[in-house]
Amino acid sequence: MSPDAVQILRHRWPEARPRIALVLGSGWAALADAVQDAQRLPYAALPGFPAPGVQGHQAELVWGRLGGQEVALLTGRQHAYETGAVDGMKGAIRCLRQWGCELLIQTNAAGSLRPDMPAGSLMLIADHLNLSQHSPLTGETGSARFVNMGNAYDSALRAQVRQLAQGAQAPLFEGVYAWFLGPQFETPAEIRMLARLGADAVGMSTVPETILARHAGMRVLAFSLLTNMAAGLSDEVLSHAHTLSQAAAASERASGLLYDVVSRLKL
Repeated sequence: MSPDAVQILRHRWPEARPRIALVLGSGWAALADAVQDAQRLPYAALPGFPAPGVQGHQAELVWGRLGGQEVALLTGRQHAYETGAVDGMKGAIRCLRQWGCELLIQTNAAGSLRPDMPAGSLMLIADHLNLSQHSPLTGETGSARFVNMGNAYDSALRAQVRQLAQGAQAPLFEGVYAWFLGPQFETPAEIRMLARLGADAVGMSTVPETILARHAGMRVLAFSLLTNMAAGLSDEVLSHAHTLSQAAAASERASGLLYDVVSRLKL
């Protein structure tokens, strides 16, 4: 928990009342440029916020509006593979909840396990597999640590998203996201295992933040931008540079869909 960070935000922007928070992963940064009346503050000015160390992730909190919605955007996350700790986003997410945010919308870049979901596709996350079996709640005390994850990605909000995407004629898949710790990419054998377990996409983020948000009492939505086929499913040579280039190619479309969704979402 970061009470000092909350106090800083309330002092700096006393009129702010954001109900929606977003975490922008690789390929989604263009959304920050669409925020109206944007005000920015670096993570370094907020106690408890992380210092992301991955190319493609900025480190600013952006407050403003997307359409008719007041929002707070985090332009980057700390991944568990950067330090070995899976609770790197704990301070930031708990700060946003204390600030008044009720919904956390997460975004990421991921690898596809489905031939019908090629690079450039967008996927609404319906559920996840925590393959690392690490939790950002390790060390918490009391009964509240036993968080119900039965509806981790809010089903009512997902129904709204599907309807909005269909109305906009924006292709949107839906599926299960598998989290591996990273930073190495998965092996073909691991991808075959994931397919048998029911995964549709795989990546190295999002799940710890979802757990933290649910523990804090926030609803969660999450989207993946598919940047490649997972290992063994194509002849692509996987690399972070490849991920960033594919994410950049689809960034405008991904951010456009998310803008439309956020601006019309009913909480």
